[in-house]
Amino acid sequence: MYRPNRTRDYQFLDRIISEQYTVGGLDIFLHKYMGPQTGGEDSVLSSNYDATQPIYDTLDPLNIQDLLLLENRDRIYDQDVYCMRGVYNHQDIDFDLTQFGLFLNNDTLFITFHFNDMIDGLGRKIMNGDVLEVPNLKDYYPLNQSIPQPLPRYYVVQDADYATEGMSQTWLPHTWRVKATPMTNNQEFKDILKKPVVSENIWDNGNFYPTGWVTNYGDVYYQAKQNVPAGTDINNTTYWTIYNPATQSEVFSTRPKDNQINDAILTQADVEVPASGYDVKPLYVVATVDDGQPANPTSLTTLDGVSVDGTQGGMNVTPKADGYTVGYLTGDGVPPNGLPVTSGVQFPLGAVAGDYCLRVDYFPNRLFRYDSRRWVKIEDKVRTNLNNGPANDTLRSGFVNNTYTTSTTDLGNIPQRQSLSQILRPRADNGDQKGFQDPNPPPDTQPGQKSS
Repeated sequence: MYRPNRTRDYQFLDRIISEQYTVGGLDIFLHKYMGPQTGGEDSVLSSNYDATQPIYDTLDPLNIQDLLLLENRDRIYDQDVYCMRGVYNHQDIDFDLTQFGLFLNNDTLFITFHFNDMIDGLGRKIMNGDVLEVPNLKDYYPLNQSIPQPLPRYYVVQDADYATEGMSQTWLPHTWRVKATPMTNNQEFKDILKKPVVSENIWDNGNFYPTGWVTNYGDVYYQAKQNVPAGTDINNTTYWTIYNPATQSEVFSTRPKDNQINDAILTQADVEVPASGYDVKPLYVVATVDDGQPANPTSLTTLDGVSVDGTQGGMNVTPKADGYTVGYLTGDGVPPNGLPVTSGVQFPLGAVAGDYCLRVDYFPNRLFRYDSRRWVKIEDKVRTNLNNGPANDTLRSGFVNNTYTTSTTDLGNIPQRQSLSQILRPRADNGDQKGFQDPNPPPDTQPGQKSS
């Protein structure tokens, strides 16, 4: 039966197999992968280009966007959707007990297509990156009843080859088998998921539209503010308002819920762990005399060991140090026991023994205590906010969030923060250093500012 070319036997069997797919298969919608975007987010057009992101003049599914990571992040899909007949086996939710642990194995589909019908309809073989939409798996009753249409089920082709069951007596293949897994809401598929979730009702000037009706005119959606009589112009703001429908990415994916969960966790984390290190504020520190014995809580012991009435001159009995609360990242710039403190860029005049002062011109801020002769260092304020926001005043946060510029006479205002890929790239001394930035010089150093 085998011949080096496709004889009449092959053609006869191929037509019979094609008829079986037409009769027994189902429609599967295919979003054809066209290739990586020319001028994507990591291209020369975004000022973030290097040799690993080549520039392509035309769309080609064989192009590779990132030659270093071997990724095609900015993908373009054909606006036309192809309908093909395919066959796959249904699977029940089951556990895979052949491996350690329990794994669900119902999320992968193996779908076969008639080979020649695929070539005639698609123009090429189904390949990795193509997206399949299986209409019989739509969710017509989503738990979120506010969704206006059924949830589609998208699968991404991960592998494709000739199917063994598609080999006929002629030893030639007739079917094409693909392995597809559920599509996730990632950057690669934003060209598909950016479609609006709304019925495509084309506006007709001669129709009547009830309140709330959404219609499409020139790729712009309008919603009826009230009952719209027939013959009303679409630009009549009394009856129509521009409507921005949600996209499939916002409605069908779990990303909005994931973002909500993540934000809630971060909010609670800021409440429970507001700063790095350890919180020692609730711990009471006993004031001591020179020999280490506890001091009278109503009196003050001077440097000479003389105890005086703590009520005279408004003086308070204060600990000389953090005591047993000193540890790794415990300095918060707050005096022990929550005692009052004076903040500033210089020590206050008229201080009495036991007063505290937080010098904010030190980096990090430094807490001092006056012992009637000198200001003694107590601790540095090293506990900071754990996120990279403006409340985090660590050197790392200042480096990450640096938005200042440096003014030059020949290159304009150069940003102080630049990526290593830009700094290490060879360029002429008078080349472009991103000097088109608006001036944003760093603040002037305070007089007498010190660094610890």
